[in-house]
Amino acid sequence: MSFRFEWNPYADQPHNVATRKERLRHHLKHGRTYFSLLGANLRCMIPILALYRRRWKSLYQEQVRLERPFCVSVSPAEGNEEEILILLREIGAEKTLLRIPSWERENLDRYERFAKWLISHGVELTAALLQNREDVLEPRRWADFVEDVFSRLSRVAAFFEIGHAWNRTKWGVWDYQEYLRLARPASVLAEKYHVKTVGPAVIDFEFHLYPPVLKKVTFDRISSLLYVDRMGAPENKQFGWNTPRKLALLKAIVDVVTPKKQGVWITEVNWPLKGTGRYSPASGKPNVSEEEQADYLVRYYVLCLTSGFVERIYWWQLVAPGYGLVDSREQTWRRRPSFHALRTLIVQLQESTFTGRESHPEVEIFSFHRNNKDFVVCWTTGRARRHRFSRDVDQVLKRDGQYITAEDNSVQVDGSPKYVFFR
Repeated sequence: MSFRFEWNPYADQPHNVATRKERLRHHLKHGRTYFSLLGANLRCMIPILALYRRRWKSLYQEQVRLERPFCVSVSPAEGNEEEILILLREIGAEKTLLRIPSWERENLDRYERFAKWLISHGVELTAALLQNREDVLEPRRWADFVEDVFSRLSRVAAFFEIGHAWNRTKWGVWDYQEYLRLARPASVLAEKYHVKTVGPAVIDFEFHLYPPVLKKVTFDRISSLLYVDRMGAPENKQFGWNTPRKLALLKAIVDVVTPKKQGVWITEVNWPLKGTGRYSPASGKPNVSEEEQADYLVRYYVLCLTSGFVERIYWWQLVAPGYGLVDSREQTWRRRPSFHALRTLIVQLQESTFTGRESHPEVEIFSFHRNNKDFVVCWTTGRARRHRFSRDVDQVLKRDGQYITAEDNSVQVDGSPKYVFFR
């Protein structure tokens, strides 16, 4: 059974054309692979859980240097390349990710021009290679596409991510063994063209897929498209696991399974927006307001990067009506609150050192040091409250970069993160 591939140009993802009944029947047909998944995980479960426990106990206990981990994904925009560059420079992002779909191989000239244009302006590029069902059924087709991309961009892109969200059937892959049929030839070609690879690009909290894949294919960096169940705040739990716990588990899996300790990247995350209709990649509950999106963005980056388990995070994406930092539906592109929030986050945290997390029952307080200045990023996950700091407050910066005054070393803290600087 092969379901047709139908692209949704408004939400930048495939339509889920198969019914739930059809998908279930096809999964049952591939049931044998689930037993091999179970075996692969059972063989390394004990060392992974032991390492996870140590990772969790040490969470936020060690200093973490934040070099340049703030990344934003982009897409070609005919006639608007200059605007994209202006936005990247304004926000301060120096590393980007560019998706290249296999079904647009005839348009590779366009992607190559855009990639080289970005590089010529000092932007680091990771190219993500997207697959569909035809690539699985016609391996030669996929290999030719990968080789074409590598041959064109081997001296342009710093990294290549192999495959995308393949644990979702709408992307054309039905089990991890089918993904291996895509990743293995790409790995061989990567050696031929001397390029660095990223993978396996698993979306959401399905970490059981990492051991069997990482045992068979070597990547230079390990990637995850780590959403927070798309149901709200990054502190929310999914099956009892919040974002920091998930990261501790993922890092434990990577360190146990891979032959050498490799860095972990989050190559996709966003929150879809209410009121964007067909442009939203999700429907119903996952959609949030623009203000919530901006709050969650800052909190997600801080929670993840200060763990020390993640080297960089790519927001998907810079310009997109349904979830991007910039809304392109009008002639004049509009910078959303999340754009200003990420710009402020980069300005304040780039090249800083995370020094610790304060234990407080009602307020999240993460401490940093940069340029001989101590400061914290703070917020609440519940009701707003006034928090008095034990140190003399010099100035307070709101999420989007506006200064406010502090009274008596106390600050009104709520779900919108603030930066508090000390004398």
